[in-house]
Amino acid sequence: EKIDSVDKLVAERVGGMSETVGERVGGMSKSLGHQVQTMGNELTQLRNLVAQLQRERAEQHGQFVTSLEAATQQQQVLAETTQHLREALASPQARGQWGERMAEDVLRAAGMREGINYRKQRAIEGGTRPDFTFLLPDDQHLHMDVKFPVDNYLRALEAPSEAEAAMRRDRFLKDVRDRVKELNGRGYTATDATVGYLLLFIPNESVYGFIHEHDASLLDDALSQKVVLCSPTTLFAVLGVVRQAMDTFAVERKTGEILDALAGFGAQWSKFSEQVDKVEKHLGTLNNSFNDLAGPRRNQLERQLGKLEAIRSRSIEAESTEAAAIDTAPSGDGTVPMLREVSDRSAS
Repeated sequence: EKIDSVDKLVAERVGGMSETVGERVGGMSKSLGHQVQTMGNELTQLRNLVAQLQRERAEQHGQFVTSLEAATQQQQVLAETTQHLREALASPQARGQWGERMAEDVLRAAGMREGINYRKQRAIEGGTRPDFTFLLPDDQHLHMDVKFPVDNYLRALEAPSEAEAAMRRDRFLKDVRDRVKELNGRGYTATDATVGYLLLFIPNESVYGFIHEHDASLLDDALSQKVVLCSPTTLFAVLGVVRQAMDTFAVERKTGEILDALAGFGAQWSKFSEQVDKVEKHLGTLNNSFNDLAGPRRNQLERQLGKLEAIRSRSIEAESTEAAAIDTAPSGDGTVPMLREVSDRSAS
């Protein structure tokens, strides 16, 4: 019996433990299944994200390839254009024409008009002929030359070695200094009709920057010789100042004309006021005379006329009385004179 009791107790405990273990295992299975499902969903999202990234990368790669091809084509076109430009600028005459066209573009952008704000290729005192002459107030002029030496600059860019590039660079800077000296000797700033300075136009910003980079003192040396180096950008700024000076002078001139007109008006107004005062005095005298004429003089005349009228009235009354006395008196034959006169007329 004891053994049966022990077996029964063991069986109950084992059964309880089995149920507990089964419940725990079932709960763990459910939890694990939920986690596995969650991980599966996340893996699916990750696969979709990776696929989307791959598609976007493929598209970006295609766009990059397209952009690279377009850039290559543009670079090729730019290289060809640069080569044509170098070939065109190999001629000094072509360089001058190119510089003139670039300068005209800047002038047009600045609102300058030929014949009004500037002249081209006009001979000046001394026989020289600047490329451009800007017309300033008070008959002042500002000359500009556009023929700039760029031969050695282009050769420096094409040099196969650093040594040759340095040599070409030094020659280019020397050419610029020689050009400045040449322009200073042409007498563009010698007359009183100029502002005392000359503009040397550099038709390319890269060339202007190259000079700044390798020989900044050249600009100061040129300025000491009354020559101002101008790139397209700096020329635009200079022309802005010139245009402002022209507009300011025009306003001042119009203001002076207005002031002169006002002064003339003031003088004429003074003369007009003097004449008005004189006329007013004459009118005052005339008014006094008229008042005297219309007042006392008229009264005196009317008084005299009254006397004359009284005398005339008395005369008429006297004549009437006398006539009445004569007409009513009988004549010698006993007839009234008036009736006798009628009878006499009838008889005759």
